Amino acid sequence: KDFWIREWENDKKNDTYNVHRGFSTPEYWDKAANTYNQNKNEVKNRRLEKTLSFLKQNKLLFKGMKVLDIGCGTGMIAIELAKLGAKVTALDFSKGMLGKFQKDIPPDIKKNISILYEDWHKIDIESKGWKKNFDLVIAFMSPGVASPKAFFNMMNCSKNGCAIRGWAAKRNHPILSGLWEKIMKSPLEDKPQSILYKINLLFSLGVFPEITFDSIEWDQTTTVNEAFAQQMAFFKRVSKKSHAELEKIIYPYLESQSTDNYIIRRHKGLTATAVWKM
Repeated sequence: KDFWIREWENDKKNDTYNVHRGFSTPEYWDKAANTYNQNKNEVKNRRLEKTLSFLKQNKLLFKGMKVLDIGCGTGMIAIELAKLGAKVTALDFSKGMLGKFQKDIPPDIKKNISILYEDWHKIDIESKGWKKNFDLVIAFMSPGVASPKAFFNMMNCSKNGCAIRGWAAKRNHPILSGLWEKIMKSPLEDKPQSILYKINLLFSLGVFPEITFDSIEWDQTTTVNEAFAQQMAFFKRVSKKSHAELEKIIYPYLESQSTDNYIIRRHKGLTATAVWKM
């Protein structure tokens, strides 16, 4: 256990850590919210049916269950669980993501979903009364559980089971990679495998999750201005350059990558989903 906690906490010397820092601000996700859930391939890559089947196989899906969704984003999985009769508490630190989530909730299941504007890293689960309070706790593609402390807090909220999803292999980031070289003056080496620390940590605790891997790929279309707002939020976090310096690099680069003021970014990579009983 101590070995894997130490390895995880020491994994702060490479590009992956800095990329995570860039994606770990509410500002970035506020700017990105309107670009999500745009097309069928993106929705398909959420693997909703497969995820629900996976939970059912592990006896972690039943009517009336209490679910905590950490870093719920636009709420796709929370909505599906609520449709099946779950009582879902969904939290995120991005008002933009939560606003989109709120709009997408069907009226007949609103009573099954409680949305909280919260940062998981700042929550006191004792004062919330959340310790061992939920049948299922999930964190899918969430920066909320990016540290051992946050991960253990997640598990401490569950009395039944947990599920996580994250990148398991290098992502394809053509726009980010191009800007990284211009701003950081080096090629981007992003190997986002923190989920493997989580899985190995579980093994060390004598917990053996069921794991499935999925290759994902979809195109996301944004305007130049939308992409500019996102990339500015990202690089303000990871770079030492001033706002004006970043603006001079980012906007012209995005314009050079656009067609008719639109940029198409291809999301591509391998995700891992792990489900386990407490």
